[in-house]
Amino acid sequence: MKALIYSILAMLTGGALQTTPPAVRTIPFTSGLQGPVAFVQDPTDAGVFFAVEQGGRIRIVRHRVVAEDLLDLRAAVAAGGERGLLGLALAPNFAATGRFYVNFTDRNGDTVVARFRRSGSGAADPLSRFDLKWGPERSPVIAQPYANHNGGNLAFGSDGYLYIGLGDGGNGNDPEHRAQNLSTLLGKMLRINVNVGDEHPSGYIVPPDNPFISRGGAVRPEIWSIGLRNPWRYSFDDPRLGGNGALVIGDVGQGSWEEIDYEPAGAGGRNYGWRNREGAHNNVQSLPPAFLPLIDPIHEYDRSQGQSVTGGMVYRGRLLGNEYRGRYFFADFVTGRVWSLGINVEGGGEGRPNGIIEHTAEMGGSATTGNISSFGVDADGELLIVSYSRGMVFRLIGDPSAPANLRIIR
Repeated sequence: MKALIYSILAMLTGGALQTTPPAVRTIPFTSGLQGPVAFVQDPTDAGVFFAVEQGGRIRIVRHRVVAEDLLDLRAAVAAGGERGLLGLALAPNFAATGRFYVNFTDRNGDTVVARFRRSGSGAADPLSRFDLKWGPERSPVIAQPYANHNGGNLAFGSDGYLYIGLGDGGNGNDPEHRAQNLSTLLGKMLRINVNVGDEHPSGYIVPPDNPFISRGGAVRPEIWSIGLRNPWRYSFDDPRLGGNGALVIGDVGQGSWEEIDYEPAGAGGRNYGWRNREGAHNNVQSLPPAFLPLIDPIHEYDRSQGQSVTGGMVYRGRLLGNEYRGRYFFADFVTGRVWSLGINVEGGGEGRPNGIIEHTAEMGGSATTGNISSFGVDADGELLIVSYSRGMVFRLIGDPSAPANLRIIR
């Protein structure tokens, strides 16, 4: 009976039936970078990308060749370990305004989120720098008590708001329980509206539908969700490419579990559990969480598979074939392993895992990709992998020998 069903399915799909997607390959895209941690498409020119280097430079990559700097912040940045220039996001109206935002560790070890402006196709104006001012005290920094867990990623959601992922402030097991403390920005995902005039004293306002804005008192209204340890790369499933706007977060674990968190579009106010939970497992329980329920990850892996997750992106391109559309690609920084995770979206937009595939060997192994610090996406939704250790960026392509009509049956 099973053979008959497979024969019928094969005829319906127009050819041979394949139970796993075709192989994913990498080809070099650019090289010559120093410790790259992000790679961002210029929305005004499909042939241009911006490569963020941890040491403090943002390099313009024109038609795959590293060219001049968009911005040089080396004099302002403390780089090394988990510190440095860590994130870049271009405003949704970048084409008109030239505005972009960076996240970096300043010379005192604190986090700065700064706005710059670029005019034309060359370098940004360094004098356009404006450091966002936090809270009623309008502090130009978010104080970091320790040298690790800075987070650092920046991304705009389809709602037009800027999302800022901050680690718990560092040290082991979040000793001050900051990720569960609603009066601090650390260990949180923040959501702010930066579409304000240059004259605005803080550089942002809090969206009125942020989930904690009505609590008042010491609760920070910028908070969107809590319970994060060190969100090293998160992204949105881009609606412009057919995605559903979900936020997918790679959160680095303490010593046992790395996790991927899935948040339906607009579903703020969640508690991802750290430090009370690491992944889906109980951790330090000496103090209670800020609130329940604690949201388990959509996927986790233990230290036999990797040691530091690098969050990736939901694939919405064409080069890999239809089998991969909607799969989430991610990696491990330490081991250089790469996987894709199938996601079934259920009622209410919740995601459920649907099959994990490892792609490391078919990409040439970790010796090829090195330590993977980030993923990028081009104007067509095609994925790029950022190799921190090799100073390179690779493009993902499908298996050129695979027939175009293969289908995956799950």
